[in-house]
Amino acid sequence: MIKSIFFVIRIAAAWLLAILLFAGLWSELPLIGRLEWPVTLAGMIVMALVVIGAISHVGRVRLIAGRIDRTTLGNRHRRQVEVPFEAGEAFDLIDAAIRELPRIQQVESTRDSLQVRATAARPEAYLDRPLGRWNPMLWFGAPRNQILATVTPGDDSGSVTLICEPETLAWSDWFLFDDATNFENAEAITRAITRRVAERRRNEQADAAQTATEKELTVAKLSLLHAQVEPHFLYNTLASAQLLTRSDPARADEMLGHLIQYLRHSLPRTENELSTLGAELERALAYLEILKVRMGPRLSVQVDIPENLRATTLPPMMLQTLVENAIKHGLEPRTGGGTVWIRARRSDDIVAVTVADDGDGFNTKTSGTGIGLKNVRERLRLVYGSDAALAVVANFPAGVAATLTVPATSTTPEHEARHG
Repeated sequence: MIKSIFFVIRIAAAWLLAILLFAGLWSELPLIGRLEWPVTLAGMIVMALVVIGAISHVGRVRLIAGRIDRTTLGNRHRRQVEVPFEAGEAFDLIDAAIRELPRIQQVESTRDSLQVRATAARPEAYLDRPLGRWNPMLWFGAPRNQILATVTPGDDSGSVTLICEPETLAWSDWFLFDDATNFENAEAITRAITRRVAERRRNEQADAAQTATEKELTVAKLSLLHAQVEPHFLYNTLASAQLLTRSDPARADEMLGHLIQYLRHSLPRTENELSTLGAELERALAYLEILKVRMGPRLSVQVDIPENLRATTLPPMMLQTLVENAIKHGLEPRTGGGTVWIRARRSDDIVAVTVADDGDGFNTKTSGTGIGLKNVRERLRLVYGSDAALAVVANFPAGVAATLTVPATSTTPEHEARHG
């Protein structure tokens, strides 16, 4: 209440001094200077309008801001807003927020200097003013407000300095008030910044949650694939071993040994961690050795993986998926069988692992559904992002070649011994 009364008295005192000065000049005029009643009447009307306008301004500020103090009563407002984005993003955000203000007229944005200047038409807070357009408060009042926003770069953030003020010199604040329009502009821009930052954060959280869900789903699929052994493969292997126990016990024992090795590497891990190229190669070779017992000379295997690359980290079951595809869709449909090549090479910080065959190639009858390769690509994306890839191309002169490219990261010897 005290601040409200002081504000009204200050405005009234400024106008009273101006009226007294005008009255003094009026009295010095020849002839008409003797007539005092016109000045007295005009002065009383002006003072009444000033007091009414000041009281209305105080009431509107209290209604909008919810409080009365020196800051809210003033015509010029400054805000310091910290935006948790880099300076360029903060500039785009404040530029968009200013352009959405109502009654905005001119916006000049300079990205190099990270500044936005704008003017906005001043709304009529009270459409029904005393004396209408003859009200002296309108004669001297500024028809527009101006806005200046400056972004100061920081460490991965931007600090926005926002200034909202009338298009008049500072001395006019002793006589005029803006009906809280600049306070409204400052608050509106601040709210817009807060809303846009919150919306950005919600979108980031939603994207992160979606990515986490996708990752969990893919990991679950991979764990299921890791834990399961294809029933037909297992039944056929056991049936073949049972037959061999009667005719060739040594080969049956060999087949069961390879099956044990394959099953040991196919058990799910206790932790969601990466395997190694060496461990995945042992699983694939155990699988191929079993098939060599069943397919006989129809299947040939050639492996070319240097020892120094066997410690390269690799998501489990990826190499196995490529080998199974080469057998099921490339060699098994052929009467004469064929060869499976497994090789690895390093180039700079990338290791390329290739599984190739000389089977039927991209034959629509034997190409399968592509789910296995799709899972491999999705797993690579979730584990390595854009640093890994899977390429499947035609092999020359026949068959298919699938190549995994992954970062050349290696595990420690203790890890290799624990999971080998």
